[in-house]
Order: sequence, then C-alpha cells, then structure tokens
Amino acid sequence: MGAQKIPRSCGIHDGTFHADEVTACALLIIFNLIDQDKIKRTRSPEILSTCEYVCDVGGVYDPDHKLFDHHQVEYQGPLSSAGMILLYLKNKNILSQEEYNQFNNNLVIGVDDHDNGVDPQLPGISTYSHIMANFTPIHHDASEKENEEAFFKALEFAKGHLQRMWDRYNYNRSCREIVAQAMQEKKVVLMFDKAIPWMDAFFALGGTSHPAKFVIMPSGKHWKLRGIPPTIEDKMDVRMALPKEWAGLLDEELKRKSGIAGAIFCHKGRFISVWETREDALKALEYTLKGC
Repeated sequence: MGAQKIPRSCGIHDGTFHADEVTACALLIIFNLIDQDKIKRTRSPEILSTCEYVCDVGGVYDPDHKLFDHHQVEYQGPLSSAGMILLYLKNKNILSQEEYNQFNNNLVIGVDDHDNGVDPQLPGISTYSHIMANFTPIHHDASEKENEEAFFKALEFAKGHLQRMWDRYNYNRSCREIVAQAMQEKKVVLMFDKAIPWMDAFFALGGTSHPAKFVIMPSGKHWKLRGIPPTIEDKMDVRMALPKEWAGLLDEELKRKSGIAGAIFCHKGRFISVWETREDALKALEYTLKGC
C-alpha cells in the first residue's frame, strides 16, 4: 500500500525557489484545493508521497495522480509547474476555457517560458518572474530557514497578484451585459452612465465589426469622450481621431478652439478628451463627427 495522503497538502522542493512553483501553489490556494499551512518544502520521496499534490519536484507529470513536475526527460512539453496546474484547473472544470485563457495569456505563459529558459530577456523589462526571483535570499548560502521565510513572502505576493487578476476579470465579466446593451443600438457612440471596463467586453462581443467609433462615460466628476481602437490587438490606435486642432490643449485654450464651455483636456494623441458634463461630451462628439 502507498503512503496515506494528507488531504489538501502540497509538496514542492526545498532550497531556492522559482516563480513557477510559487504560482502553482498560489493557484491551488486561491481555488481552494490546498491549505497554505500544508505546503511541504522537501525533496524527500517519503514526505512527498504523503502530499495530495506535488509540484516542481518528484520527476513525474501525472495529473490524474496530482503530480506536476516538468524536469524529467520524459516530459518535453512547454509547461512549467505553473502551466501544469493551470491546465489541471481547466481540465477539472474549475476554470472555463475563457478563464484559463485569461490567466494563461496574462501571466502563466510568461512564467512557463521564463522557467524553461525560452523567454526573451529584454533590457529594462522586469517581469513577474523577475519579481519572484527578487524574493529569494541575496546570499547563495542562505539557510533553509531563510529560504522558507522568503518563499512564503513570495507566495503572499503571488496570491495577491493572482487574486486581483481574478477579481478584476470577474468584475469585467459582470459589466459585459451593460456593454452588450449599449452595442445593440448600433450607434457611432457607446453611452455609459457609469465608468466601467468596456473594451475587452466590446471586442469579445464582436466589436471589431461594430460601427461605434467613440465611447462617452463618466470620468471622476467629469465626462470623457474616447476613441475606440480598430481591434483589441491595436489598442494604441483609434477608428477616428479627435480634431487635430484640439491636440494637447487644456482648459481655456480648448474652450476657445472647440467653442464648448465645459472643455477640460484633449490628449495630444487625440484618442481621449475630458469635459465638464455629459452634454459637453456630446457636443464634442458632434464637433468631431462634423469635421470628418
């Protein structure tokens, strides 16, 4: 008989740590599959055999038995333990395909690539994996106690980052129906009565072929008129720019140029402008459309 498993436990290797197993543990905690106080940092086969999950150690990739190592010759795939755990969550229907893509495309692919040595090392770019590495003790001869303490500090950071990603994704999803309703009118502008994250939902709902060119919504105490990008991949461009003569103007100068009393600001890139009231933003839209 095999060793009796400790429910909700997870075994990972001791010594220095990396972003992949920290992230794997954070995902398992956030989705309520393990307890943080049951994480065992060891390479002892006897101790690992008692863990319900084993990540980044053990030499076996076998999701059916909750074993997630990628270092052995037999595994030639692109995943690290982070990607293996994320895929496990999808295959167990804990995450939908869309939810899996959200985590994978915004974080985990980069963690996998960094751990497997295939990510581009670009000067001046500090990735999530670099930040995780900076939690490790500075001295290479650090004691196991120092490594243990550092690991759990890194884990707290990873949990917070992943939880905020998850919460933001779910909030964005909750706004999708509002965006869908605005899109139904097929107008040149999407009107929102409150500030919401609209762009991802807009393109997920077929925004690439939608006729809207602008968004009007509150911006703090004011209102903004913002151009819509042609596609989700080209966020820095807009389908129609704001008037050239408004570029970079503030307050009185923008009031004079636009003839709109509630003018506040127009970005020099001509993709966004801010106005005192909703009516001012609508006037700015009318001015812009007349000049096209």
